[in-house]
Amino acid sequence: MSDGESTLSQAADAVEEASNHKVLDVLARAGFAVMALLHIIVGVIAIAIAFGHSGEAEATGAIAQLADNPWGPVVMWGCVVACLGLALWQASEATLRMRGEPRKDRIAKLISSGFLAIAYGSVGLSFAGFAVGLRGDSGDSTRDFSAALMDQPLGLWVLVAVGLTIIGIGVYFVVKGVSRGFKKEELFHFNGTRRGTVIDSLGAVGHVAKGVALGLTGLLFIIAAAKHSPEENTGLDGSLKALQGHPFGPTLLVAIGAGFIAYGIFALIRARFGRM
Repeated sequence: MSDGESTLSQAADAVEEASNHKVLDVLARAGFAVMALLHIIVGVIAIAIAFGHSGEAEATGAIAQLADNPWGPVVMWGCVVACLGLALWQASEATLRMRGEPRKDRIAKLISSGFLAIAYGSVGLSFAGFAVGLRGDSGDSTRDFSAALMDQPLGLWVLVAVGLTIIGIGVYFVVKGVSRGFKKEELFHFNGTRRGTVIDSLGAVGHVAKGVALGLTGLLFIIAAAKHSPEENTGLDGSLKALQGHPFGPTLLVAIGAGFIAYGIFALIRARFGRM
């Protein structure tokens, strides 16, 4: 090994050691707790919508609920730090901690944890926007994104690809919930106990509900592309509200909402006891 390679290896070791610091561990767990809380709030809003109440059943709607309290700004900045800490932890999972693993495993982890790092970082930026008074609407953002894509030469096909990708992620969540694949990867602290059975059930129901919701969201992308109508693509909130007009829509909304709450409770337990 050359001196240059040795220096790079030592630097990577130092960065990896820093990524294992207790502070980052605490921030990542706090970030998981924040994401869990958002899922619970989205679930409550979805159930409320099923009974005719207003609300935005997506991340910004949940963040708005947290912001609308006397401690709103403090809560917002605390969530920014937690989510960015979680994003940094996921980035280290995708890169530094996989250095000694086989190439195939490194690539798979880079894709999965890298995607999550971007997602958690985006949520952190949404909290930052609310903290400084810039309240956004994810439905408007999704419509603008779809319209901008469709103005491009291959935009329609890209929009379809985005929709199929989201549906694929939804299928992944459903399969993970049905097979209970989350047990080995995320939470095995209570294996073999009565509480463990309850927690496994929460995880299974929550993963399936989230997968179904993502599938509906991806379907809106494809429908918007097929009809050349980007204004119809309103993200998770729009996909859930679209169920209201169907005969069994309210029942399905309640089921998805309950599933999101189950996922949130599972994620809270994962934040405390899960593998890091």
